[in-house]
Parts: sequence; structure tokens; C-alpha cells
Amino acid sequence: MCEEALAMLIQLLPEAEIELIDIVDDEETMTTYQYRIPVIKKIETGHELGWPFSQQQLQEFIA
Repeated sequence: MCEEALAMLIQLLPEAEIELIDIVDDEETMTTYQYRIPVIKKIETGHELGWPFSQQQLQEFIA
């Protein structure tokens, strides 16, 4: 799932704008996201899009 979501995201954003975070390294993050990863989060607004999502949903989220 994560690889599929990343491939979709790379089609819409430059890789330099993408930050990957491994949730295993932080207990709080693991608890928050473990059942809906991968999650795309807009840092500036805090809005999140959790898996599953389509290419169209991702595109609308980013716009």
C-alpha cells in the first residue's frame, strides 16, 4: 500500500516536497496511524488523507 501511494504521490508532487515518516520509530505516531497507513498530511493545514484513496481523491486533496 505504501509503495502504491508513494507512486501516486510522485506523479503529482516533486519528490523534494515529500517527507516519508516510518511510524514504527514513534509509539504515539504508531498508535495514531497504525490502522490507516499510508496517510498523506498537509503540514501547513494539518489535514490528512488516509488509505485507501484513489488518484483522483489524492489529486483533489493536494489541490
